[in-house]
Amino acid sequence: MGLQYIKMPKFLYTSFVFLFIFTLAKAQEKEIDPPYNIKTVSFVQNGSNVVPIFELGSTFQLQFDDLYSNEANYYFEIVHCDYNWKPSDIPKTDYILGFDNQRIMDYSNSFNTLQNYSHYRLSFPNQFTTQLRISGNYILKILNEDREVIFSRKFILFENHATVAAQVKRTRNLNNIDYKQNLDMTIASNDITFQTPLKNVKILLLQNGNFNTSIKNVPPQYTLGNQLVYKYDSETQFWGGNEFLYFENKDIRAANNNVAKIGSNNDIYNSYLYTNAARGNQIYTVYQDINGNFVVKNINASNNEIEADYAWVYFSLSAPAFRLNKDIYITGMFNNYSLSPEYKMDYNVEKAIYEKAVMIKQGFTSFQYTVAGKNGVIDNENAIDGNFYQTENEYTILVYYRENTDRYERVIGKGNANSLNIIN
Repeated sequence: MGLQYIKMPKFLYTSFVFLFIFTLAKAQEKEIDPPYNIKTVSFVQNGSNVVPIFELGSTFQLQFDDLYSNEANYYFEIVHCDYNWKPSDIPKTDYILGFDNQRIMDYSNSFNTLQNYSHYRLSFPNQFTTQLRISGNYILKILNEDREVIFSRKFILFENHATVAAQVKRTRNLNNIDYKQNLDMTIASNDITFQTPLKNVKILLLQNGNFNTSIKNVPPQYTLGNQLVYKYDSETQFWGGNEFLYFENKDIRAANNNVAKIGSNNDIYNSYLYTNAARGNQIYTVYQDINGNFVVKNINASNNEIEADYAWVYFSLSAPAFRLNKDIYITGMFNNYSLSPEYKMDYNVEKAIYEKAVMIKQGFTSFQYTVAGKNGVIDNENAIDGNFYQTENEYTILVYYRENTDRYERVIGKGNANSLNIIN
């Protein structure tokens, strides 16, 4: 008996195609890691690299380097997203005054460096995009001449319509009391009366600006009038981690903080770091860090953006107790906490250490060793450098709100807390 084909009615076929296209269009936006030639991608405000959370109406920049140094044409696209990073159901004209999909006009070539590169700056507002009109989650995409996405980055704009009072506490769970930190929060607003807050109010909790370890979808535990109270135990807990490691090569030709020796190979500087010992089984040691951030700096230059050079930085880690079938990555704000193969360490059987060489722009760079499974899920519990409740961490709390008649989610408030002030 031959195959029989059932002809689908035209209106059903059209509906199916529309549903398929609509589903594709609503896929969750994820950050795309840049290719090898794109380096030092960072959001800059007031001359410093920052976690990309900005007040609505403020000015900021995205900057990056292209190691091909051929003054390539790059374009930018802006997408407004909902709380779950799916594109919002609103037209672009509702959130952009002006245009996107324009060429980045502000770029310059490196000067007096061994590693040539082109440095790009995209300011907001700019001559094309004169205003981002609403708060919320955004994805910024950088495209090439063929309009292919080269990389993308998240950023968030917030309004000041809610206050967040937050306190870092030790967990009440005795099993984790030495390893975790818990956030207690109260959210209030003088000019917004929260409608059905269990449904319409959402929060995003970030530790040191790392979106990969964020906590979300936690409803208010209870309300007091127009105050929303979060006094959970496990739902708002983070692993404490340890202080970030760092190295400094502002003078790229000299061995400085945590740089054991320097050299050159193929006309590029090399910075060989001292081998780090896993700190998971050691006692906690207090020292100040910059919570994963980095500073581009050439001590012998006046314009760090184009006069700071690149070096191959050789990392090595001794972790004899590490027995998990998982990978170790070098992460920090310098690479957006990326878990791409470029930052995955290799095990040297002869030396019995983990190694990796990464090309990084000179200056002051803080980093950490991150354990993740083959599926990309981070394993904070088995952190190479351990977890300590005393660790100094910077927390950010963002408040999302969508009234019953709204077409998109606003970010109506931002709060901060630091575990330096941790209490029992």
